[in-house]
Amino acid sequence: MMRKGFRKIIILAVAVLCVGAAVGSFFTFRAALYPRPYLKAVQSSGIDISLIYAVAKAESGFNESAKSRAGAIGLMQLMPSTAEFICRTESIAFEADRLYEGEYNIIIGTKYLNYLFKRFPVRETALAAYNAGEGIVANWLKTQSYSTDGKNLNMIPYPETEAYVKKVEKFRKIYDFFY
Repeated sequence: MMRKGFRKIIILAVAVLCVGAAVGSFFTFRAALYPRPYLKAVQSSGIDISLIYAVAKAESGFNESAKSRAGAIGLMQLMPSTAEFICRTESIAFEADRLYEGEYNIIIGTKYLNYLFKRFPVRETALAAYNAGEGIVANWLKTQSYSTDGKNLNMIPYPETEAYVKKVEKFRKIYDFFY
């Protein structure tokens, strides 16, 4: 027969092992569904880390070799012409074939987001510009039915862009929760 004290130790040990397995599963789940690759490059961008990862998750699902029908490439789905513009603006060597490299894509994508935030300081507006294009969003801001103050979008007329902004915000909140 087991002594009472020994039985308590066994029960406690099993409980600790179960909790440890649950915690390990949580971290595995978190890393698989909400990864944070190229963290050093992301941290050096000056943008909210959760937001950058939310954009990358919404854009490509972290598929470095992703290419859209429109021709957007890599983790942050950059159009080569946009990437070239940002590289020129930031004095970075533009190499189109490197847009499939995760770190290079993240660096240029975050610089593009910084550029959009300077042009459109409201996060939702900058995200809409990332998706629909800055010229289109600039026109929306001039249209009274879409914006009453020229900074905030009261309505996003493209359903795809409206869904995109909501998706990025949802992912951002999840990243904030997990990390």
